[in-house]
Amino acid sequence: MPIRSDADVAVMDPRPAPAVGPLTRLSSVDLWRGAIMVLMAIDHVRVYSGVPAGGPTAGVFFTRWVTHFCAPGFVFLAGTAACLYGRKVADRAELSRYLVTRGLLLVLLELTVIRLSWTFAAGSLASPLAGVIWMLGWCMVLMAAVVTLPMRAIAVFSLIAIFAQDLLRPIIGALPAQVAWIGQLLYTGGGIAVGPIEMSVLYSLVPWIGVMAAGYAFGPLLLRDPADRRRACLRIGVTATVLFLLLAAVQVFVAGDTEMPKLFQLLNQRKYPASPLYLLMTLGPPIALLPFAERARGPVARVLTTFGRVPMFYYLLHIPLIHVLALIAWRIRDGQTHPEWFAAAPFVSIEPAARWGLGLLYLVFVVAVAILYFACRWFAEIKARGGQGWLRYV
Repeated sequence: MPIRSDADVAVMDPRPAPAVGPLTRLSSVDLWRGAIMVLMAIDHVRVYSGVPAGGPTAGVFFTRWVTHFCAPGFVFLAGTAACLYGRKVADRAELSRYLVTRGLLLVLLELTVIRLSWTFAAGSLASPLAGVIWMLGWCMVLMAAVVTLPMRAIAVFSLIAIFAQDLLRPIIGALPAQVAWIGQLLYTGGGIAVGPIEMSVLYSLVPWIGVMAAGYAFGPLLLRDPADRRRACLRIGVTATVLFLLLAAVQVFVAGDTEMPKLFQLLNQRKYPASPLYLLMTLGPPIALLPFAERARGPVARVLTTFGRVPMFYYLLHIPLIHVLALIAWRIRDGQTHPEWFAAAPFVSIEPAARWGLGLLYLVFVVAVAILYFACRWFAEIKARGGQGWLRYV
């Protein structure tokens, strides 16, 4: 989740750069962020529908696959927003303080409000989930130190964290059993127990800290004049996408014949922890399309931009809303809400015969997005009238 929903920057790059004047809003960034929010809702409705995360049919496979673009874009744009905010305040110490404060707030929200939103069960607080907001928060805390480095060093660090991540596996494997949980938090994930606390680590910190740092290093490109900015985005995005296609094709060829269709093999990249191919696949195309998003107009663009301006508000609202809508749908369909199925959400296991069809899944998704739009439009107007103080954290 980006540091703040507005991408307004009034401070020039302190290093030599083309003079572009104050940058008000980058509607393309808001639009990308808004598209992420909408796709994310599909996956979270899927959780309560019982539909698995991927499957042999194209409908189920792509229902999950399109949502893979959410977390990488989420984290990448958080880094970009950090860079733009830092240039606005023109004070690295202030930026670091803000990152720490914001990051710890996100961690707290993940462990409390968001955990309860998933389950509607107070007992779930005893079994924390290290989800995407947890990861985002701790990456922001780490970025408070990273942003003190020169921009070139930040870019190099980001590439190492993304592309050399598997070098951590032997190091983590050699850790003593008493501190193995550190390796899980850092990279491998899974269930951990530290004293009386049992936690599920869904999102580790590596390579995501590299993704956030990459987004930070991407920030100065957005300060360039429009033509230069578009060329840079196309160059980076197309290069990443072509590199993914080439490497993934080799991977499929080496794997040989499997039961999975070749296209599914190509697109079925490792998310936990996010592999380099997964990140190339999910970041390359949006970056390449960013210049075209700058010229996007019409009702769809307006809706996505509205969501993109208030991402924290959207996130905090969308999980409990989807949970409620899902319970209503279950009640209408089965005559009961099955709350026991969701006591450990987002980890849900429902027998195939009881799962929703994709038609009902997408119907609930559309209803949720419609409700969220009116709520987010209202809140965006409030922020526009007085976007300082506590509002900058929402």
